[in-house]
Amino acid sequence: MGLKEDLLAERIDGHHPSLVETHISWVFLGATEVFKVKRPVDLGFLDFTTLERRKAACEAEVELNRRLAPDVYRGVVPVRRDERGRHSLGGEGAVVDFAVHMRRLPDARRADLMVCAGQLNGTAVDAIAARLARFHERAALPADPERFGAPAAISKNVEESLHAMEGALTRYLSTAEAAEILTFQRDTLRQRAEVFERRISGGHIRDGHGDLRLEHVYLERDRDGPTIIDCIEFSDRFRYGDVCADIAFLAMDLAEHGRADLSERFLASYAREANDFEIYALVDFYSSYRAFIRGKIGHLLANDPEVSLEIRERAESEARRCFLLALAAARRPMLAPTLIAVGGVIASGKSTLSEAIATELSAPIVEADRTRKDLMGVKPLEHLTEGAFQGAYDLSTTENVYREVLRRADVILSSGRPVVVDASFRSAERRRDARALAQRQGVPFRLIECRVDLEICRERLVERERHAAVSDGRSAIFDAFCASFEPIVELPVAEHVVVDTSRPLEVSLAELRETLQTWPPGLVG
Repeated sequence: MGLKEDLLAERIDGHHPSLVETHISWVFLGATEVFKVKRPVDLGFLDFTTLERRKAACEAEVELNRRLAPDVYRGVVPVRRDERGRHSLGGEGAVVDFAVHMRRLPDARRADLMVCAGQLNGTAVDAIAARLARFHERAALPADPERFGAPAAISKNVEESLHAMEGALTRYLSTAEAAEILTFQRDTLRQRAEVFERRISGGHIRDGHGDLRLEHVYLERDRDGPTIIDCIEFSDRFRYGDVCADIAFLAMDLAEHGRADLSERFLASYAREANDFEIYALVDFYSSYRAFIRGKIGHLLANDPEVSLEIRERAESEARRCFLLALAAARRPMLAPTLIAVGGVIASGKSTLSEAIATELSAPIVEADRTRKDLMGVKPLEHLTEGAFQGAYDLSTTENVYREVLRRADVILSSGRPVVVDASFRSAERRRDARALAQRQGVPFRLIECRVDLEICRERLVERERHAAVSDGRSAIFDAFCASFEPIVELPVAEHVVVDTSRPLEVSLAELRETLQTWPPGLVG
């Protein structure tokens, strides 16, 4: 028998393991332990045909994956062959291969299975986004980011995938659909070259994950945050890249599982956590690009004579879904773009209402408070305690903040998505600027003014000062702020919606649903 058959006959945790085959690995699953062996294949983009290369890949897999799953990857163990020719993990004989030794994670807490069971919610998606934002912030910068982030480098990867599918793509798509994908990816690389270059200079090319799928994310009940496994270990070219490529991969997978709402919420949550709203300029490109690569890999497995017919048929079905996702990413998102500005005096309930609207729409929030702190180089919960309209809150700084807020909103709207802007909008000039942006983009504009009795605002401020908060609004500057708030009289009635935030939040949301386009029935869980 061969290595695969011998290891299946072994006992792991006292029982014979089950086997999962991929295009590059044999994964032997025990009850509490897992052993993964690299298949001796040469697929062009990877070569595991020698023992040395397989060992190096196993060692790299353990080292790299400990970044996001430190207690899962236990090490590399030898596979030996004894005098009778029988293979085993440990035991005696010559070392003929190597296996990655892992702790087995609970299938019931795997994100793709949780989605299928209706158990993955927005809170879990937010936790994944926060974990990845912290991971990307700490991830290594390449010595030569141009090599991984420049349009020419990405174009090389795109054309390589297209060439690999030459003559086979129409097995999954019509000729017109295939051409639409190719045109979209090539046009984006050409037309948005400046954005790709800006991502390089902004430090967004990182040593990321490279294969960020739902099936690699686990939400264990007794762990502090998600556990994420199985990053690309065999190629720097496929692991280093724009953090947006990682994020797009997971967003694409959520959409594939029928949860476009969670896909958009994940993007919004990541953009906020990372203060990186420019991902919206490229996320659809990277979603299409990543889906295409995944379709290519499915195609390779579907044509692999060494795997079972069942696996080949399943791989062909997955390839078709992925190529269709690559096509869908090239098209307009489901919710029409709208600029929703939420304004009002300090402690009038702007942020609470903004959060609720954004959740309803799975839309990103661009907050003046977070933007100000990002521009000042401080953490969101670090206070900038200045006098009213002084220091970090003087007129000049505030103008810069609003300029940046609207720039970020512009990027989001340009991607064809709605955006919520959380700011006071205390002056008619600021409101006119926001409305002008909506007009330039040709999208609806709504200014939602939060109103409440001023004594309630004061009570809220007293409570806020007991806890950490992003907002620096406080009692000492409240009266001066209210005196400076210009009544909203310049907007058409249809664009100005007043909400009494002393009422239950659900009441306000029910009214706003009549004004704002939300997800069609049946598209959210």
